[in-house]
Amino acid sequence: MQTDLEKKAYNAQCIGNVQPIEYMIPYPSMRSLIEGQTIKFSEQIVIQEANITNEQFFSYVQQASNWLENIGLNPKERLMLPNLGHPQTEILLYGIWNLGSSAVLDPDGVSDKLKIKYKVRNIIDPATNLFNELNKHPKIFEPKYKPLLYDEAIISFEKQHGIRLSHYNLLINASGLQKAIDLNSRSRFCCNIEYGTSCWVILTTVLPMYSGCIYDTIKPDLTFGYSKSDYVLRSDLRYIKSFNENEIAICPENSAVLSIGNKPIHLTSYKTFNRFIKIKGHSVMLGYLDDMINQKSYTNRGLNIPY
Repeated sequence: MQTDLEKKAYNAQCIGNVQPIEYMIPYPSMRSLIEGQTIKFSEQIVIQEANITNEQFFSYVQQASNWLENIGLNPKERLMLPNLGHPQTEILLYGIWNLGSSAVLDPDGVSDKLKIKYKVRNIIDPATNLFNELNKHPKIFEPKYKPLLYDEAIISFEKQHGIRLSHYNLLINASGLQKAIDLNSRSRFCCNIEYGTSCWVILTTVLPMYSGCIYDTIKPDLTFGYSKSDYVLRSDLRYIKSFNENEIAICPENSAVLSIGNKPIHLTSYKTFNRFIKIKGHSVMLGYLDDMINQKSYTNRGLNIPY
């Protein structure tokens, strides 16, 4: 039986007569995504700087899941994701998902009180050399639990209240971004953004695998960043109507990307008001961790976010 929050989030995720479950992206889960890309592009580079192919990436993810299981992480648990640097952090994140757990982003430090309240495990030293650990573990991992599309994938604390996003949220948002900018397979791109936000997850972790592109910090075809980039990221949504065509509206509650210029991405819509923006669509989050805030935010079959 759906909870009151689940019903409200579901209503906000519906757009027109299209329900989230009725529009299936090509991959049923994150695990299937990386498996599929391994089959399609096994020998092709996915991360240029580290010279990692899709097949190698998949092997690292399998090893990461084995390592996480070995240090005591269980499926459906929440794990604090440390910043191990690129591409170790991205590999670790896929390893967490492959195990069937969710990751908590910690850009500014989550208090011990919140970690206890929301049962967040913090068992990885930020100084860990992940590749050294992976070498000790097999490249085949048999998951005890395979996460569903609507399972929690990440919790982001980039705003005051923790934001919960599902695997479907992340995948459909990456899909919408790819369509909106007409990003072709095997294109090279990179992002000048810091670890710790849902935008970082979409652009550095999900989009390269989903789109079949190459993450290339050496000689990219296009760049994303907060300034001096081909696509400039903006969060000042009160001015969204005047955004330029190369400016991307970022809204964590909508997984990450809301619009390119003022045009919403696929399966997303918004309306602006004097004090807030109302969002509907498949990228709308599962909810805040604070249910009191949820009650105020999910109204009239949409998600209302104050400026």
